[in-house]
Amino acid sequence: MKLFAPVFAALTLSAASLSANALTTSDLYGEPVSGGYADRTIVVTPDTKAINVTRGEVVKIKVGSREFNWEFDGVAKPFELNKIAPEGALDHTVRVYVGTSINDGGFGD
Repeated sequence: MKLFAPVFAALTLSAASLSANALTTSDLYGEPVSGGYADRTIVVTPDTKAINVTRGEVVKIKVGSREFNWEFDGVAKPFELNKIAPEGALDHTVRVYVGTSINDGGFGD
């Protein structure tokens, strides 16, 4: 029973530190990239329901006459493109599927 108190205290402190270090938007989705560099371009049309990217990839996304570059270096987890697109760029939901890369220690998707 003496071991219970120190273990409980350690677990409580670990949980508190995790909540204090919550993930930011950049941690989750990546970040915008200025300039013209991109690994590739994805054109989003009214029929586009989903896009596939690889974690670490820089993609130019074109929606009608608007475009933006994004580095997908966040968590390799699906999310809605509307969360990162410039306001008003999309009039429908587009799902982003982020695959892991070889640099993640795996073999990619």
